[in-house]
Amino acid sequence: MRIELERRANSSPLFSLLSPLIAFALTVFFGAIMFALLGKDPVEALYRFFIEPLFDIWSLHELMIKAAPLIMIAVGLTVCYRSNIWNIGAEGQFTVGAMVGSVVPVYFYDWSSPLLLPIMLVMGTVGGALYAGIPALLKSYFNTNEILTSLMLVYVAQLFLDWLVRGAWRNPEGFNFPQTREFVDAAMLPEMVSSGRAHYGFALAILAAFAVWFMMRFTLKGFEVNVIGQSQRAGRFAGFSSRKMIWFCFLLSGGLAGLAGISEISGALGYLQPQISPGYGFTAIIVAFLGRLNPLGTIISGLVLALTYIGGEGVQFTLGVSDKVTRVFQGMLLFFVLSCDTLILYKVRVIFSGKAASEGKAS
Repeated sequence: MRIELERRANSSPLFSLLSPLIAFALTVFFGAIMFALLGKDPVEALYRFFIEPLFDIWSLHELMIKAAPLIMIAVGLTVCYRSNIWNIGAEGQFTVGAMVGSVVPVYFYDWSSPLLLPIMLVMGTVGGALYAGIPALLKSYFNTNEILTSLMLVYVAQLFLDWLVRGAWRNPEGFNFPQTREFVDAAMLPEMVSSGRAHYGFALAILAAFAVWFMMRFTLKGFEVNVIGQSQRAGRFAGFSSRKMIWFCFLLSGGLAGLAGISEISGALGYLQPQISPGYGFTAIIVAFLGRLNPLGTIISGLVLALTYIGGEGVQFTLGVSDKVTRVFQGMLLFFVLSCDTLILYKVRVIFSGKAASEGKAS
């Protein structure tokens, strides 16, 4: 007996539209089972996880803070994945963008100027793009698997950050804590409103989503991305270059990841430390697919995934569950999103050995 996937002649437009909602409902259902197995009241746990944070001003600000890097990174990844290029290393590009963007406030820690923050944002963007250029170079000239190279570079970036903040960049007045000097006020993204910590990094993420959506919807480059993603052969007939597309997608997604990194540092933290991300670069992959690889869809899905971070922290303190619950929810959500999309496009066929043998003889 074997199981095969056979592509459907016509996929349902309705279920294609409802797929993210079905995936989210399945995640909530199995999440309730998980809480029950942990000995917690599923209704209370799910309420504290998904509903309670929406009624607190502080939580709403934290929601925007955590959604900002998720949306910005996912926007770049949507372009990659729609062109069938698999950048899995956004976490590393996020980290390098944070480091490169922090060079000026770390070395010129007394400098305070209106130019400081724009310089940091530009440097962070360039740093993330250049780091993404490494797997682009290996892919375009040596046909190296970009999934492996981009993923392995994540750990290089994280270890390099750890080395920096414990060594050359460590604050000499920081009582030996592994972190840099705190940034001056001119190096910090201002708060959007006075009632909380939400900063303009969220506005930058929304702006990036609309800009990339416009590019994908109304420009020749967006048409090129879609054509090459659906068929490289058709792209070659149209005169599009697959090699140039690799560079474009990696540089765009890496640049946005780097901008997200320096925005996180200059908006939420104010200094570099060994851990600057709870896994935004990897979670953004879920955001991209939950948003149907649509830049505007990543805004909603980014807020949903940010809610899992806030809710996970809430149930960790109030119900005493593990901090790994958030990762379990995110993993289930990705699993169900991909499963629903697969079942919409393909139907499952179970072929028994006797039937398979007769089909072989007939052929």
